[in-house]
Amino acid sequence: MTEFKNTQRELHFFRWRLGAAVIFVLVCFALLFGRFVHLQVVRHDDYAARAEENRISVVPIPPNRGLIVDRNGVVLARNYSAYTLEITPSRVADLEGTIDQLATVVEIQPRDRKHFKKLLEESKGFDSVPIRTRLTDDEVARFAAQRYRFPGVEIQARLFRQYPLGEVASHVIGYIGRISQKDIDNLSDQEDRDGTDLLSNYEGTDYIGKEGLEKSYEAQLHGTTGYEKVEVSAGGRAVRTLSRTPAIAGDNLVLSIDVKLQQIAEAAFGDRRGALVAIEPATGDVLAYVSKPTYDPNLFVEGIDSANWDALNNSPDKPLLNRPLSGSYPPGSTLKPFLALAALEDGKRTPQWGFNDPGYFMLGAHRFRDDTEGGHGYVNMYTSLVKSCDIYYFMLANDMGIDAISSFLKPFGFGQLTGIDLDGERTGVLPSQEWKRHAFHTPETQRWYAGDTVSIGIGQGFNAYTPLQMAHAIATLANDGIVMKPHLVKIVEDSVTGSKTLTVPSESFRIALKAENLAIVQNALIGVNREGTSAAAFKNAEYVSAGKTGTAQLFQIKENEKYHEGHVSERLRDHAWFIAYAPADHPRIAVAVLVENGGWGAQAAAPIARLVFDYYLLGKAPGEKAAVAPVIDVNDD
Repeated sequence: MTEFKNTQRELHFFRWRLGAAVIFVLVCFALLFGRFVHLQVVRHDDYAARAEENRISVVPIPPNRGLIVDRNGVVLARNYSAYTLEITPSRVADLEGTIDQLATVVEIQPRDRKHFKKLLEESKGFDSVPIRTRLTDDEVARFAAQRYRFPGVEIQARLFRQYPLGEVASHVIGYIGRISQKDIDNLSDQEDRDGTDLLSNYEGTDYIGKEGLEKSYEAQLHGTTGYEKVEVSAGGRAVRTLSRTPAIAGDNLVLSIDVKLQQIAEAAFGDRRGALVAIEPATGDVLAYVSKPTYDPNLFVEGIDSANWDALNNSPDKPLLNRPLSGSYPPGSTLKPFLALAALEDGKRTPQWGFNDPGYFMLGAHRFRDDTEGGHGYVNMYTSLVKSCDIYYFMLANDMGIDAISSFLKPFGFGQLTGIDLDGERTGVLPSQEWKRHAFHTPETQRWYAGDTVSIGIGQGFNAYTPLQMAHAIATLANDGIVMKPHLVKIVEDSVTGSKTLTVPSESFRIALKAENLAIVQNALIGVNREGTSAAAFKNAEYVSAGKTGTAQLFQIKENEKYHEGHVSERLRDHAWFIAYAPADHPRIAVAVLVENGGWGAQAAAPIARLVFDYYLLGKAPGEKAAVAPVIDVNDD
């Protein structure tokens, strides 16, 4: 009986366990079925899209960068295709070991390793980093045969930027470089015309404009990124191309620069430091734009090495400084024509007013001297410019006052941004009482003194202008007071349609000047080149030109001392200036030339302008020996 009860109890427990198991299995099947319904019905579209994404890879196609050519079609910046050996660090277990093994197949020098590490730090967010660029066909073949040994290493065909003329016009063209994190942040903060962020247009692009026109016209030069949809296998290999949206190449830039004129102007400086800007007065076209010394922009394309960077960055000659744009210098006597015009307009002087020049001007107990001992004899407005008489302009500035001078000079662009199509332009300094109150911090230094005004009269003191501003000012004077905005890009050419858009600014304004006053000053400037301080530089010229020399002191000479160039350190010598235009009756070109520490303007700067004028107006290119401006012995600026 007991045995029967035990059997009944075990059978009861068995049925209970069986029922529990059936319920558990049913619950599990219900959960599985519910999950199946969720995945296959509720989330079907989402997971189908994800599966499609895993099957399809979207590959960006970087666009060809636009070309840069001069006004005659000479190529200044172009692209070429080459193979690069690239490593994707995330797919390489032992980076150093892989590089060591690669070096047995393809030549990898220590500088390549160092450059790779630098790019690795700067290229966050990019899939691959080049370890070698511009591989030869033999190197490509050797690596292709050994590729199976190097997962995460690929050969890619890339477009590279090239500047065929090297250092010529480097401060105009600028250069491109690899996109940095700062560039990424800047692009993320900007939107394209259609409202999308600019960064999305740089997928697959490694480079961006860093300086010069490459930077200021980046939006036009870059183009539009294309995309290719590729079906891939489970192993990640491409199976077939499903669709393709081609990239749109960037626009081409046609510059106003005449590169032959540019080369002649650069050669004319020789090894001297300085700047030159040549402008077509009627349009604002910049015909030549020189900053010496120059540099080779090709050094920056793939990332400049430390040796070249140190040489450029630490050079006392400052080759990376864009002198016409951001170099600020006292203008010396080149300011005198504008002060003479101001005096005529304000009625402070007539052309006939004159005096016997004693060679000095007394302001209280202080004596302001001219470089010519004993003075220039009888001086009127014409001779004041032709002979560059300082005493005339000491007196004139003192009579006019600083605020009247400042107000007159401002519309000519002194101390103002010209608006040229380059980034980094400096304003310089147009002195005034208001300027001094803001520039200094103590009541004594904020006060404007009469002696300050006297120094302004000969382009010294607080005056500080860029060579670009000086060229802009003389071009405006040559253009009878009509102000044209200077520009370097003349035409933007659409790479797809070939349509051309002129960038020449249509807006201009005329400074209110009396024609007879302009004629008086312009005639005196003709006299400067015909019989004055720059006559030797323009001897036997086949055209009539107008100009003004200038010499700007870098330090003040004591009252009883005389300046001797040979007794002064080379880098403390006076700057040499020359501004001019030609032909005088119908100006086609206006220039400002600055030779740093060059001494007399007539000796160092005017001959450079003569070479520029001879080529541009007559087509006369100097021979190799004549490429460096001749030295002319003169005794005045």
